[in-house]
Amino acid sequence: MSPIRVVLIEDHDLTRMGLRAAIAQVENIEIVGDAAKARQGLQLLQQLQPDVAIVDIGLPDMDGVELIRQFKTAPTQTKILMLTMHSSEDAVLAAFAAGADSYSLKDASMESLVQAIQLTYEGDAWIDPAIARIVLKQARQTPSAKSPDSSELSDTTTIDALDPEYQQILEAYPLTERELEVLELIVGGCSNAAIAERLHITVGTVKTHVRNILSKLCAEDRTQAAVRALRSGLVG
Repeated sequence: MSPIRVVLIEDHDLTRMGLRAAIAQVENIEIVGDAAKARQGLQLLQQLQPDVAIVDIGLPDMDGVELIRQFKTAPTQTKILMLTMHSSEDAVLAAFAAGADSYSLKDASMESLVQAIQLTYEGDAWIDPAIARIVLKQARQTPSAKSPDSSELSDTTTIDALDPEYQQILEAYPLTERELEVLELIVGGCSNAAIAERLHITVGTVKTHVRNILSKLCAEDRTQAAVRALRSGLVG
């Protein structure tokens, strides 16, 4: 199997060199280029068309969000992993709106970063739990459509997933407000027992909600469920 080809765009020399050295020790991942500035990085991406680009937001000559936006104007198979200290809602939503596939904070462990690269390459996404909470909070605050003959809000929130098949499923079976509450606690790392205690429901009821969430989000496990939620049309 060919190694995952990665380009690293990071302006802090020590961080960039440290990441390059650490990733070089990982089997099946190869750094094929790196850059300290956005314009140089954009040229590298266009020239090398790597499998994954690790991009910092705070670049000196052009922010990483604009770099992604410019790079994504042309068709590409390159996946984008944002690596940054910024966990603000504006930064997160701007990155995904520009076309980022994954988003990890710089204080993530090396093990988490490697997993992020691998998942991003495979077409999934790595979402730092702190960031996932931001997006789920956004989802909870997004008003549902009103019924034409009623002033009451719907008790469900529709998720328009990126893939057409997910969109069709979720349009037919939207997450309920309770399921969104459970999903938010899952992202926060709560066990079924902890969720039951927080929501004042039984563990059996929690398990039912979790099964429904996984089914509606076409997810195999809890982590993937949070990823599906984040990569959905609830954002933006």
